[in-house]
Amino acid sequence: MTTDHHTVIELDETSQLHYIEAFIARENAERLFNHCLQNCPWEQSKIRLFGKNIPIPRLNAWYGDTGYTYSGTSFEASAWTAELLAIKHKIEQTSKLTLNSVLANLYRDGNDSMGWHSDDEKSLGIKPQIASLSLGASRRFVLRDKKNKTQKREIVLTNGSLLLMLGNTQLNWQHSLPKSTRVRNPRINLTFRKCDGT
Repeated sequence: MTTDHHTVIELDETSQLHYIEAFIARENAERLFNHCLQNCPWEQSKIRLFGKNIPIPRLNAWYGDTGYTYSGTSFEASAWTAELLAIKHKIEQTSKLTLNSVLANLYRDGNDSMGWHSDDEKSLGIKPQIASLSLGASRRFVLRDKKNKTQKREIVLTNGSLLLMLGNTQLNWQHSLPKSTRVRNPRINLTFRKCDGT
């Protein structure tokens, strides 16, 4: 279903995506992009693979009411900026979700990426609902069914767009942001969620 740049994608009977292409106007997206680029406490986290600490291919920062741990990496929460708090409230009004934190990811160019995963950490509750705001360069976003990994869906996430991953999406599907040699400009992704800090 598509209405006024709002597309609903039924992944399965209990998992849905809502994609709003122009959730915020281009000038507002650029303003928020620059704010995050200049003010977020960006760091390059590491994950442990095969006994070695490997830097992840992107930078990240965490804001919220509580800390967060994923893939063995712990984040202390930075205090909300007025700009992030304002966009959080706008997303909550549209999505009807209650959100208390945001993981910001900076993909410096097409060499930065995100591997297959689900946002299903214990601290996110039994049915995590994720609101993902894209700023900057457009990037491919791919999902695959956990049980049948040949079953895939793909969306191009554009500047100022909002993707809501609802229902059982995190339980039934994985998602990734593949590398792209064509992308030379940075992208910032703000993934809002409700987290209890455990």
